[in-house]
Amino acid sequence: MEISFDDFQKVDVRVGTVVDAQPFPEARRPAIKLWVDFGDAIGVKKTSAQLTVHYTPDTLVGRQVAAVVNFPPKQIGKFMSEILVLGFPDADGAVVLLNIDRPVPNGGRLF
Repeated sequence: MEISFDDFQKVDVRVGTVVDAQPFPEARRPAIKLWVDFGDAIGVKKTSAQLTVHYTPDTLVGRQVAAVVNFPPKQIGKFMSEILVLGFPDADGAVVLLNIDRPVPNGGRLF
């Protein structure tokens, strides 16, 4: 299905830095809680992500990630997810985060 450029622009993908990451043992599937700083205009947003195969909380803090920031909040158990961190499945279906290969300012928009 093709989309227009206007459709693409509706998806607000930004870069941010993980400032906190904690295990999420209450989640139905193994997950990690993330707090991501998107700079002054957007601030810190939180999410839950199924990243436990390739990442630990310690390896995520300080890492820049790409995320959709304009989805409505979604309740995940007792945790409110505000963003969707982006990644791709590896050969076994485990999430591999999208890589930002050079530091960029938090809050930058994908284009």
